[in-house]
Amino acid sequence: MPIAAGQLAPDFTLPTDTGDTLTLSSLRGQWVVLYGYPKDDTSGCTTQACEFRDLFPRFDQKKAVILGISPDSVKSHVKFKTKYELPFTLVADEEKVALQAYDIWKEKSMYGKKYMGVERTTFVIDPKGQIVKVFEKVKPAGHAEEVMAVIR
Repeated sequence: MPIAAGQLAPDFTLPTDTGDTLTLSSLRGQWVVLYGYPKDDTSGCTTQACEFRDLFPRFDQKKAVILGISPDSVKSHVKFKTKYELPFTLVADEEKVALQAYDIWKEKSMYGKKYMGVERTTFVIDPKGQIVKVFEKVKPAGHAEEVMAVIR
């Protein structure tokens, strides 16, 4: 069932690039941008991550937490974060627990081959833990600015 604005954000506890675990509900009281992306260090995902990096000071001013989530490992996230100097947290969901809870682990198709993967989606979560905006089938270029407009 697709997640929609107005719903409480499904909670999760998962490992991050710092080696710690993060529980989403522990961020109540702050805006949270949870963006699901397919794979570390691929062109679209890099574009998207770098745009969030470049606008990070503006999100930080609004006390908004940015979380990138993908099925990549913690080790992969550390490499990606270091390479592009990403100032926000990357969450590793190798078991696809949160990706499935948010209904973004989907059957995809490329060159006629079907496979499972992350549908690039961003959830803007308000300080009460409620989803206020869902961006589906996100185009990476210019996306961070769209998200900033919602928080502003």
